[in-house]
Amino acid sequence: MKITSILFSLFSLTAVSVTAQGTVNDTVHFEGEKHFKNVQQLTFGGDNAEAYWSYDGKYIIFQKTYAKEGINCDQIFIGKVPTRPGEKFQPKLVSTGKGRTTCAYFLPDGKHIIYASTHLGSSDCPPTPDRAKYGNRYIWPLYSSYDIFMADTSGKIVKQLTTAKGYDAEATLSPDGKKMIYCSDKDGDLELYVMDLATGTEKRITNMLGYDGGAWFSPDGKKIVWRASRPKTETEIKEYKELLAEGMVAPTNMEVWVANADGSDAKQITSLGQANWAPNFTPDSKRIVFCSNHEYKRGFPFNMYLTDINGKGLEKISRDKGFDAFPMFSPNGKKIIFASNRNNGGTRDTNLFIADWVE
Repeated sequence: MKITSILFSLFSLTAVSVTAQGTVNDTVHFEGEKHFKNVQQLTFGGDNAEAYWSYDGKYIIFQKTYAKEGINCDQIFIGKVPTRPGEKFQPKLVSTGKGRTTCAYFLPDGKHIIYASTHLGSSDCPPTPDRAKYGNRYIWPLYSSYDIFMADTSGKIVKQLTTAKGYDAEATLSPDGKKMIYCSDKDGDLELYVMDLATGTEKRITNMLGYDGGAWFSPDGKKIVWRASRPKTETEIKEYKELLAEGMVAPTNMEVWVANADGSDAKQITSLGQANWAPNFTPDSKRIVFCSNHEYKRGFPFNMYLTDINGKGLEKISRDKGFDAFPMFSPNGKKIIFASNRNNGGTRDTNLFIADWVE
């Protein structure tokens, strides 16, 4: 969960080269994707990702960049999920249209949303890092102007939820909507915090060196899952701290962790290597769906996987040769939504897809 378009734009570049070699077929449904049925493409063009369901399963909220439409950096959109053949997906802008946004999520009432935005820092898109300076590695910027806001579904901001200097983003909510879990570097490292939305009181729930982010509560409210990096060698620690001091992080080595909802009994459940991220729970709270490039030493493709809550029974569920990520099951478990490079005509586009889920 909760990665800006920078990452999937970069890996979309690699997907283009794969297409040029004739190894990618334009299709919405690949052979071997036995859990998918009636795959439907919702968006057509640009970078569309981090699409998450409303609590009633009728709407999705997502972020989009599409220069051809004048959207030069990520903005938040809401759209009704089509329920009839031929029904068009017609999303509407709900963020301010200023700055860069990320990580949107519905409240249980279906009338309010939360998302992170840099618009208070500047109306312009914040600059992207010069990756040549860092050996052309994949680097994510941690914009210090990111704060988390609550808005109604017409786009009116009703409350600013975070005010600390530094990066505050990657927020999701507990099943009852009373608590928000998010990532911040306010204490000098990228850690997870849980905030009571009614009172604003909060607690830091991670304390190990490394990036802790993209966290979700389980549907039963008992657990959390997130992605984490754990630099261990002197070289890794030095590099991590130097990048962090410059407001950046390299997301190429992350694993999936789970803990109790208060952060206790934290444990790493994957040891696959490379980038394992965007995890969240199945509706029964017993399994975790996530995305990974661990099968491919060159760094791509990214595909989606299922595992149990202890990291056992790993199963690959998607087969695109470019980028499949940000999976989320509908509240009733009957559908899955995800972002993918599939069926993009050899372009760099990342679009949203919905499929019926088949056990």
